[in-house]
Amino acid sequence: MKHPTHRRRSAVAAAALSLTVAAAAAGCSGKAAGGGGSGDVKAGPGVTKDTITVAALTDLTGPYAALGKGVTQAQKLYYDQLNAAGGVCGRKVELVVRDHGYDVQKALAAYSEVGPRSAALPQVIGSPITIALRQRVENDHLLTLPQAWSHTLLGSKYIQLTGTTYDLDIINGVDYLLRAKGIREGAKIGHLYLEGDYGQSALAGARYAAGKAGLTLVEQQVKATDADMTAQAGAFRKAGVKAILVSVSPKQAASLVGVAAATGLNVPFAASNSAYAQQLLATPVGPILQKDYYVVTAGPPFSSGGQGLKKLAGEYQAAYKGEPLDASVYSGYTTAAIVGEALKKACANQDLTRDGIVGAHRANAAFETGLGGAPMDFTQWDRPAARASYVVKPDKASLGGVKLVEEAKESELAKGYSASAGN
Repeated sequence: MKHPTHRRRSAVAAAALSLTVAAAAAGCSGKAAGGGGSGDVKAGPGVTKDTITVAALTDLTGPYAALGKGVTQAQKLYYDQLNAAGGVCGRKVELVVRDHGYDVQKALAAYSEVGPRSAALPQVIGSPITIALRQRVENDHLLTLPQAWSHTLLGSKYIQLTGTTYDLDIINGVDYLLRAKGIREGAKIGHLYLEGDYGQSALAGARYAAGKAGLTLVEQQVKATDADMTAQAGAFRKAGVKAILVSVSPKQAASLVGVAAATGLNVPFAASNSAYAQQLLATPVGPILQKDYYVVTAGPPFSSGGQGLKKLAGEYQAAYKGEPLDASVYSGYTTAAIVGEALKKACANQDLTRDGIVGAHRANAAFETGLGGAPMDFTQWDRPAARASYVVKPDKASLGGVKLVEEAKESELAKGYSASAGN
């Protein structure tokens, strides 16, 4: 959902933080910060005596519109709950939403409008958008959470990637194919990947994993405007691949799976989180996706049964009746909560300037949402926040449109890999 879709987790919950909205009320009043709401608290852009403004630069009309809608609605739900619990520092948190339609120029114009009056950006959809905004975000010291997971976005104190990155997910996905789907050393595996940072990040992981596992990687790159994957599926079939990695948009993934099935290319698929959307289950390719298509992702599926996820599912479905409940909801709520927690800590520190918000955020070494998944370390911005991936599978009968196949883990194959800025 980077590029999106919505990202990820392993390890140890040493100083875990609970992000229930009940806890949000405690410690976020103005009095706790020493000023009855506006008194002694230092304020920066986006912070008035009554309001803290945060902004979402989303895609509601472009190729990731389904992702953008789910993320935005989940973020609105979180901030509505936070405000109902008292807000932050005696102030209501206002989410301002702008649709860029996955167009870089529109995104730049939207940032020019809302950036100067925002305290943080809990949503920016797309690696190309984030890259285009990066210098401005850094100059403005504005805490920014992309719905994109390219490892090339690492390295900025002000840009927080959540969970794993695309390259780590693909490595963990290859490991799953080796362990569970009978792929052996010497086999050929395909990789359909999108031009740009999303695809290149996933490709870095695929090349690493193939090299370590003794596999031959058959690469097929496509552009964002390509819709028909017939040629790519034909190339994979001719090469004799035994599995296919998928790092494209959901519609492109659907085309690949559909053409592969029609031409007798019956192999397992391991996909990046951005290469699936629940809405595909209602299309003709839906039954095929449920056979042997696996999504490698940082976030637990709603069908996994965690109490936090059950609670969020009920609240979201009550607020947005009839809307899909999928990974975009988990991702949106989580990123909103990350910004919410940073605001609360900044309030407690009596510093709601942009640097105060970023500093409060970067102090979290074991962040948890209460929704499941391993803790995320935000103290080092040149490394992924987590390294463990879930494996899930499309399933029409499951809550959220996917069922859990394998709990989050960092694979043995990934343990020697450094997913760092500049790699």
